[in-house]
Amino acid sequence: MLICINALVIFLQGFPLTVFDTEIQHLFTWIDDIITLCFLLEIIVKSNYFGWKEYLKSTWNKVDVLLIVLSIPPLLLRFAVDLEATNVHILLIFRVLRVFKFFRFIQFFPEVEHIFRSIREALRTSFVIFVVFFVFVFIAAIFSCFLYQDIAPEYFGDPIVSYYSMFKVFTIEGWNTIPDEMAAKGTLSSWQVFFTQLYFIIALIFGGLIGLSIVSSVFVDAMVSDNNDELEEQVTDIQQQMAILQQKLDRLLEAQQAPPKDS
Repeated sequence: MLICINALVIFLQGFPLTVFDTEIQHLFTWIDDIITLCFLLEIIVKSNYFGWKEYLKSTWNKVDVLLIVLSIPPLLLRFAVDLEATNVHILLIFRVLRVFKFFRFIQFFPEVEHIFRSIREALRTSFVIFVVFFVFVFIAAIFSCFLYQDIAPEYFGDPIVSYYSMFKVFTIEGWNTIPDEMAAKGTLSSWQVFFTQLYFIIALIFGGLIGLSIVSSVFVDAMVSDNNDELEEQVTDIQQQMAILQQKLDRLLEAQQAPPKDS
C-alpha cells in the first residue's frame, strides 16, 4: 500500500506548478519523505530481527536495500541543501532516484522469481551472440564512418555517432530515413545515391533481419529451454514415483496370489 501511495504521489509531483500550487507540492514532498523513512525503518527492523547475514540471503531483500539506499540521497539533500534556492542543478538528478522504489512492487507478482531466473539463464547462454552482434555493429559503424563522414556528418561524423546511426538502421524502424536525407541533399550523383541506398538495404538485411532475428531466437530459445528442463525434471520425478507405485502394486498382487502357508 505504501508503494502504491508513493507511486501516486510522485506521479502527481510530475505535473507543473500550474496544476498544483506550492503548498500541495510541499505536501507531496513530505509524504514522499515519510514513506521513504518508513521503508528505511522496515529494513532496520527486519535486519535487526533476522540478522544482516540472514536478511541479505534473499535476493529481493538485497534489492530492497539497494533501492532504499538510492532514495536516501534526495532525502538528505533536502534537509542539507535547498535545491530550489541554490543554483546546483546537478544535484537535482538525485530526486529521480526515488522512482526506483517502485521496483519493490515487482516482487509481489506471481512466478516473478522464475521469470527473472529464466532471463538470467538466457542472458548467460546468449552472451556470446550478443557480443558478436555488437561487434558486427561496431565494424559496420567504422566502415560507414569512413564512407559518409563528409557527406552526412550528422549521422557519421565520428565513430560514436556512426555507431548509434547504424544501430538505428539495424533496428529496422525508420531505417530509410538516413539514405533518403542523404539523397535529398543533392550532393550525390545518381549512381552514388543508388549504391548508398543499396548499401543500407544490405545493412538492413544482414544486421536487422538476419542479425536481430538470430539474437532474438537464441535468447528466446534459451528461455524456453530453461522451462523445458524444469518440465523434464518434473516428468522424470513423476515417472520415478509411478515406477515405485507399480513395484508396490506388483508386490501386493504377488502376496494376494501366493498360496496360503500350512499351519
